[in-house]
Amino acid sequence: MNAMEDFRAEVGSSGPVCVKGGGTRWSLGGEANTNVRVVHAPGGIDSHDPAEMTVAVWAGTTLTILAEVLAEKRQEVVLDGPPGSTVGGSLSVGWNSIRRQRIGTARDSLLQAECVGADGRIFKAGGPTVKNASGYELCRLLVGSLGTLALTGRVILRTRPLPECSLWLRGTMSPVEVERSCYRPSSILWDGSNSHVCLEGYGADVESEAEGLAEHGMTEVAGPPDLPPDRDRWSGDLPQGAVLDVATGVVHRHGSTVAPEVDPAVKVIAHRLKANFDPQGRLNPGRDPYQMSA
Repeated sequence: MNAMEDFRAEVGSSGPVCVKGGGTRWSLGGEANTNVRVVHAPGGIDSHDPAEMTVAVWAGTTLTILAEVLAEKRQEVVLDGPPGSTVGGSLSVGWNSIRRQRIGTARDSLLQAECVGADGRIFKAGGPTVKNASGYELCRLLVGSLGTLALTGRVILRTRPLPECSLWLRGTMSPVEVERSCYRPSSILWDGSNSHVCLEGYGADVESEAEGLAEHGMTEVAGPPDLPPDRDRWSGDLPQGAVLDVATGVVHRHGSTVAPEVDPAVKVIAHRLKANFDPQGRLNPGRDPYQMSA
């Protein structure tokens, strides 16, 4: 059997089961039930087509390994996560990079997913090319679903060129002042006292913008600030020690956060989807994507 068939056999067609990647965000959306079998997706790079800007990769592959392979051809994917995070885990969580303004969202990066459904059968969602038009966007449903709709084994991701130049600066300029001084910075982070800004693109352009920010006291630093592990939504108040992603309104903070209220009509639709994908509720029982805070 090939790797996908092996994964299908491990998942089986009965009994509660969940898939675990690197475990870096294992508690998001609630703890998996104690009587659940834990399975692991295959790992490794299947194929990389730099000209088509796509990569086929097994869901158990770490983001670090994938980044190293793609960097050889000066490419990257938009997925992001703590050290040890896997491709499948990052897609399952669906959190976007702090560089979202330049590289886009995790949901847009997924072209095709090969999964095992609750019935134990293999199915594919999406198509293998960037220009694919596949009708219903099943791939988009899988991103951020915490594995409650299907267990992903292999995916095809859209790649992007690595920027020619990338640097971070830090200073007391307000986020508004930074935005007025730059053309589409990749990221602006605010800790209540200082802004961190990421500039990316052609070397000459980045150097010119950096010189302009330096006139306002911004200095080059090694990278972004250490971001707290938990996420919340901007409410107009920045807690002590928190960092705001200005473009998205995501607050990186320490401590538990409260999931936002979800419109009852949205919940009805979500429950119908879950019932259609997983009538017996065997996939990642105990997990609820709507319990994630951001």
